[in-house]
Amino acid sequence: MTAGGTGRMVEEPKSAADYLQATREVSFDELLEANQSDATACPLPSQADSVKTARDVTRSTLRDWGLAELSDDAALVVSELVTNAVRYALCPPGQPGITPITLVLLRLSPHVLLAVMDPSNEVPTPKEPDFISENGRGLYIVETYSQGWGWDYLNCGGKAVWALFSAHR
Repeated sequence: MTAGGTGRMVEEPKSAADYLQATREVSFDELLEANQSDATACPLPSQADSVKTARDVTRSTLRDWGLAELSDDAALVVSELVTNAVRYALCPPGQPGITPITLVLLRLSPHVLLAVMDPSNEVPTPKEPDFISENGRGLYIVETYSQGWGWDYLNCGGKAVWALFSAHR
């Protein structure tokens, strides 16, 4: 299984597959490759306006799945994840034309998993939120609005930072 971590600092690290109580043989890569009828992937360029695109895709996908009640929280979390990816993930040198960021939404009833993949292997590190500063609150917001969050390294390189929502609150 791929190594992963969780945003909750008091728990042992967990991967997305562990969090969803899948078998230990299932990796995040396998979750992404599974033939899911309720899955959306959206490649995003590494630029600021990708955040709005990600929010729009998240809202419309959840609405199509009949989960509009998750839209506000999920759009806020996706905004933070894509902002971090745009800010910190650099496209690998010598690979022009690669879309460095991908938003993935998976409906794994009764959960919705939102993931933002980027080519960086740098682990997301929560900071003590400074509510006066304009930076440093992203992962705090992700943790506050989602059921859980974490990251998984991808077999192809890079990582996926994910947040889990319950479709039945």
